[in-house]
Amino acid sequence: MPQIAQLAETYSSQIFWLLVFFGIVFVFIGRGMVPKVMDTVAQRDQQIAADLAAATAARAKADDEEEAWRVRENENRAAAQAIVAKAKADAAVKNEKKLGAAQKRLDTKLAKAEQDISEARNAALAEVEGVAAEAAQDIVQRLAGVKVTAAVAKNAVKKAMANV
Repeated sequence: MPQIAQLAETYSSQIFWLLVFFGIVFVFIGRGMVPKVMDTVAQRDQQIAADLAAATAARAKADDEEEAWRVRENENRAAAQAIVAKAKADAAVKNEKKLGAAQKRLDTKLAKAEQDISEARNAALAEVEGVAAEAAQDIVQRLAGVKVTAAVAKNAVKKAMANV
């Protein structure tokens, strides 16, 4: 094989060109491209860190705003409950006044009705006494044949009614 025979003669030349090629590759890649790639990676890391910091700040701000909203909501709820309680109390006072006025009207009507009933009862009793006195006069005259005066008959009926 002739290639193997030439190996000793071309060995030093091949190593030289290998070193030249790797040197050129090292210069272009190692000195030119790698720093740019490393800068890009560093910028990406910085951007990620900045984004994370912004997200954390935004979350903290959102939490603070939510807490402030909750405080305002609780204050509004308490104010609304106070308004409702005041309205209920006002309504209760108005109802009490209306009920008191209605009770007074009912009491006066009841008193008048009781007075009317009492007057009607007294009138009925007087009428019953009158009828009873006339009936007693008529009964005594028919049974005993004695004529009794109206005053005597009324006194007898009053005494009899007092026992009842």
